[in-house]
Amino acid sequence: MLSDQDQIVENLKQLHMPTIRRSYEEVAGQARAETWSYEQYLLELLNLECETRRQNRISRNLHLSKLPPSKTFENFDKKRLPPKVANHLNVLINGSFLNRSENILAFGNPGSGKTHLLCAIGHALIERGKQVLFISCSQLVQDLLIAKKELEMTKKLKKLSRFDAVIIDDIGYVQQSREEMEVLFTFLADRYENSSLMITSNLPFSKWEKIFKDPMTTAAAIDRLVHHSVILELNIDSYRMEQAKNK
Repeated sequence: MLSDQDQIVENLKQLHMPTIRRSYEEVAGQARAETWSYEQYLLELLNLECETRRQNRISRNLHLSKLPPSKTFENFDKKRLPPKVANHLNVLINGSFLNRSENILAFGNPGSGKTHLLCAIGHALIERGKQVLFISCSQLVQDLLIAKKELEMTKKLKKLSRFDAVIIDDIGYVQQSREEMEVLFTFLADRYENSSLMITSNLPFSKWEKIFKDPMTTAAAIDRLVHHSVILELNIDSYRMEQAKNK
């Protein structure tokens, strides 16, 4: 016959509560020493279990996000941001825009910090329990082309829809072929009013016809992105150029 301790351990194994299983004896000692109530003891154990699960979820989502580990707010110079962009930061970091399926569109010259800024926001969102994917536009298009060729586009779009936000880096990376344009447009249309996109681009909207090939498709793509969006214009000098000048 199992002892009370062994029975507790077995039950916690069945309930998949490893943190409580590891901690309940130590916390019980603290509870006795500080004369906690039964409710205080139970709450402490549950808090430990929930926090461990939260941290595990963050680690898992961070791994799946493919976000560059170094592109966080810890090493981002917020002082370089234009005032209008800086004023949006707190709202974007709290993730409320995700609930409204709004997009973030960051424009600016190469080296202005667009990618770092959106990645830093992505890291902050993951800390809040959100699921984020970082992917270059070129890689996204290639993945979608493969899915289309293998007749798995619906499956691919469904997989991508699980992310609260998809960060597409450098949407104007090349003058795409019509087939590339079509799968990219299909993806943008699928996300429209369902989930958020976070996009960086060196090209202003006036030059997006290079991406989508014809005026009607270009207008339709821009309309879907802008309808619910926050536009961040980083009209500042290249950070890398500034660093080079200061050496």
